[in-house]
Amino acid sequence: MGWFVDPDYEFARLVFQRGLGAVYLVAFLVAVNQFRPLLGERGLLPVPRFLERVPFRRSPSLFHLHYSDGFFAAVGWTGVVLAAAAVAGVPDVLPLWAAMLLWAVLWALYLSIVNVGQVWYGFGWESLLLETGFLAIFLGNAQTAPPTLVLWLLRWLLFRVEFGAGLIKLRGDPCWRNLTCLRYHHETQPMPGPLSWLFHRLPDRLHRVEVAANHVAQLVAPVALFAPQPVATVAAGVVVVTQLWLVASGNFAWLNWLTIVLALSLVDYRWVFGVTAPAGGAAPSWYQGLVLAVTVLVVVLSYAPARNLVSRRQLMNYSFDPLHLVNTYGAFGSISRDRYEVVIEGTRATEITGDIAWSEYEFKGKPGDPRRLPPQVAPYHLRLDWMMWFAGLSPRYADPWLLPLLRKLLGGDRAVLRLLRRNPFPDAPPSHVRALLYRYRFTDLRQRRETGAWWQRSLVGEYVRPVSLRPAHGRTR
Repeated sequence: MGWFVDPDYEFARLVFQRGLGAVYLVAFLVAVNQFRPLLGERGLLPVPRFLERVPFRRSPSLFHLHYSDGFFAAVGWTGVVLAAAAVAGVPDVLPLWAAMLLWAVLWALYLSIVNVGQVWYGFGWESLLLETGFLAIFLGNAQTAPPTLVLWLLRWLLFRVEFGAGLIKLRGDPCWRNLTCLRYHHETQPMPGPLSWLFHRLPDRLHRVEVAANHVAQLVAPVALFAPQPVATVAAGVVVVTQLWLVASGNFAWLNWLTIVLALSLVDYRWVFGVTAPAGGAAPSWYQGLVLAVTVLVVVLSYAPARNLVSRRQLMNYSFDPLHLVNTYGAFGSISRDRYEVVIEGTRATEITGDIAWSEYEFKGKPGDPRRLPPQVAPYHLRLDWMMWFAGLSPRYADPWLLPLLRKLLGGDRAVLRLLRRNPFPDAPPSHVRALLYRYRFTDLRQRRETGAWWQRSLVGEYVRPVSLRPAHGRTR
């Protein structure tokens, strides 16, 4: 069945699978490093409590069978090993069925983590990794040429990622339509990077060009992905360049890198570099039947996401099924004009008076010390830092976990403290902690030269009043 496979995309599959393996590797390392303080048995939002109230059918996960911190660690490290094997090309030397099993186990393990991850795993790139990882199961290995149907499903996924993001902007904040959103976005985005100050200080005309180019990349180029080659390759190149621009201007975990990996899956490398990979053999009949069945499944499940694209009430980053097989995507339908940061402080004073000294906890990624250059974090994902940004937008985002976080700091919890960059109380925990709300703004060039600071900040008010382990008190604003 010559129509079933496309040997021209053998090299594209190689690039795609290695890149996806690398993204999986980062994702599992993040899980291994952060699950215990966030989700562990003594974490801020413990998995066992979640499993008690959420049934398997709503959130399928291996952890419904058994949960312990040791088991979670085993799942995470298994994912790390399998992802490293995928990066090394191990699936290509395995039998076809074994290669598919490796990708299926990766997907099932990460699905199990996401489905118990609660707010810590509520980001669009989690569903994107799961949907991409599910399709990768059926892309095969070096034993057979890539199946054409799966290649088209990858195009459909990339189209939804980009076109959905473009539409949500046009339907959302007016600043996207009048080309002014990037006057604010580089400063108010969740996790600025080391170049964000420079991007924010670009002339307004260039900010308008940025927005216009974004509209082209997210509303025009995605349609061209379905065109014949080399037009599809050019469209994929536009996506790659746009995503690299986003990589340079901020930190969005592995969202941009995974989008790049998807775009590289439909590049005709013969046309770009004149390179090809050895073509695989004929596809076994059982494999053909499986790919056909999966294609039908994805087409059926695509109805709701496709309807969402044309809906006036378009949803962002929403999964219509608990397996995250076909999702809807999008980001920044609205842009914050002001940046608010929650700053946590502690003191060893036994009585709270107006003249006591408070010391500030420093986070690894989010803005804190105004003189600290925003770090490059992505593709790594600092989950607590991201949720602290949401907390600055509204206290409702902080309700489930912020007071537990403060109590962990009062108890000197080592696992939680490892999530931070600096603990001002290394010898013994403080007697009280509190949270303040500040407004942050990038300094201008003159202020930067005079003070050496990247940020200027002004106190808005108290976010959580002083908390002690003795009385159970404290409230958000």
